Parts: sequence; C-alpha cells; structure tokens
Amino acid sequence: MIDETAFRKTVSAALRNLLNQVDAIDSDDVDNRLSEGVLQTDFEGGGVFVLSQQVPTRELWLSAFSRAWHFRLDEEKGWIERDSGEKLEVVLSANYTKRLGKAVVIVGP
Repeated sequence: MIDETAFRKTVSAALRNLLNQVDAIDSDDVDNRLSEGVLQTDFEGGGVFVLSQQVPTRELWLSAFSRAWHFRLDEEKGWIERDSGEKLEVVLSANYTKRLGKAVVIVGP
C-alpha cells in the first residue's frame, strides 16, 4: 500500500489537475473549490459534487446525485472504482454531463 505522504501528494496533484479541467467547463452554473484533499463543485441550480481523499483507506470518494463511488489507485490503470471497475474520469465525465446537460469530457488526472 502507498504510504500516507505519497498518497497525499498523488491526490493533491490529481485534484489540481481535475480542478483545472472542471474550471474550463464553459458554464456559469459551476462554482469549483479546492481545499486540502477535497474538490467541491456547487451548481447554481442546486446540487453538489464532492471528491475527497480518504487517507486511512487510500481512496478518493466521490459523492454526486445522492450516490457514492470509491476509487483506488492502480499504478497501471489510474483511479479505479473498487466495486464497478470504472475509471474516475469516466464516472466524472458522465456525472458532469448529466448535471449540465451537455457533453463534458474529463481526462485521467
């Protein structure tokens, strides 16, 4: 298992990358905030997406549309949902697309 310091550095870089991508979404409906280990998107019409680090389990947890996903880092595949095997960028793209009603493509952090 990755040690805590390396995990935090990896998550910090991934969240900064994702923040840059979601900040680039052409929409006045999106307000993004990055704080230590947490990327939060608030939507003007209501709703919040939260992607947060979970240090004890070495996971990233996403909460969106009253649902949760738990991602583990696979050195070859990237951040992979522990139950479904979906990639983080696929899940994020689908959720932002659904919420905004237009195609949003997130690439791997």
